[in-house]
Amino acid sequence: MLEKLYFVVSRKDISFMRFILESYDGLLFMRTIDAAAGVIEVGYHPSRRPDAQALLKSLAEEVGLQAIDPPEKLDSFL
Repeated sequence: MLEKLYFVVSRKDISFMRFILESYDGLLFMRTIDAAAGVIEVGYHPSRRPDAQALLKSLAEEVGLQAIDPPEKLDSFL
């Protein structure tokens, strides 16, 4: 099962985030929860936690990625 984290990022950086995460071939998976608000969900396998967290920390510094609590109405986005 994937561990999931939620973040807010500038709308203009959503595609950049997807591009970067996909370039790490299976390390992290991303989906957009609310494009207008810049809410994304990032998932990774627990065995990849150290690498995933290191990349997310770097992205937080580069694009201003901000961790948030899971959206309450997450099911409405599925």
